[in-house]
Amino acid sequence: MVPIALTIAGSDSGGGAGIQADLKAMSALGVFGASVVTAVTAQNTRAVTAVHGIPLEVIAAQIDAVLTDLKVGAIKIGMLATPEIIHTVADSIAAFEGPIVLDPVMIAKSGDALLAQDAVQTLRDVLLPRASVLTPNMPEAACLLDCTLATSPAEMAEQGRSLCEMGAKAVLMKGGHGAGDTCHDILLDASGVVGEYTAPRLDTRNTHGTGCTLSSSIAAGLAKGLALPDAVAQAHEYLQGAIAKADELNIGEGHGPVHHFHRVWTA
Repeated sequence: MVPIALTIAGSDSGGGAGIQADLKAMSALGVFGASVVTAVTAQNTRAVTAVHGIPLEVIAAQIDAVLTDLKVGAIKIGMLATPEIIHTVADSIAAFEGPIVLDPVMIAKSGDALLAQDAVQTLRDVLLPRASVLTPNMPEAACLLDCTLATSPAEMAEQGRSLCEMGAKAVLMKGGHGAGDTCHDILLDASGVVGEYTAPRLDTRNTHGTGCTLSSSIAAGLAKGLALPDAVAQAHEYLQGAIAKADELNIGEGHGPVHHFHRVWTA
């Protein structure tokens, strides 16, 4: 049977992030992607100009429709926007026993907020303990921990350990916002560091949707039955290729998308 992954996230009208990026990444990695839309955004490579939350009963109905029919192997959770949406999603996936990838989406690449300030604590309390793996970037980790931004891999690892202590089964600390010529990601669980993934930092502004793409790629690997460190390694390699080919697309006037299908076609 073809592996199936479900993304629960917001829609990006520009097509570079959100459920659009998730479904592209899942498809590129040989996984059938199902989707639950939590919010509709008016968004392009330059800005998010409007956000409309989907009614709670419709979010719950979408999740029920997918999980009662499709044999979902893994769930990726992205933009949730409000405390009420977080509670609705948590309640609707309560019986799901497979792996859950939680991407704590807070800020769009344009700098626009995608998570209400009063929703941060709800995310900590309600969904973080459900996460098989949490995938924060450096600002998101600092926000979840209410601390300063990590400035080194050692500080990233320490923050990852703190997030595990808050309930996440594993944490992938992403180093894309760091400095230096190398991007350093660190995977930790309760036992400590279980994987480190490095790559050259690429000189491009076309990185819209990288967080969504990485987390959905991890979910795709988990849906295939890969162990978490292997799913992260596959996702990391795939994303690096997508970033390396991003400039070929030349889409939009701001932060353009990565090339999800770089292995299939060239611009």
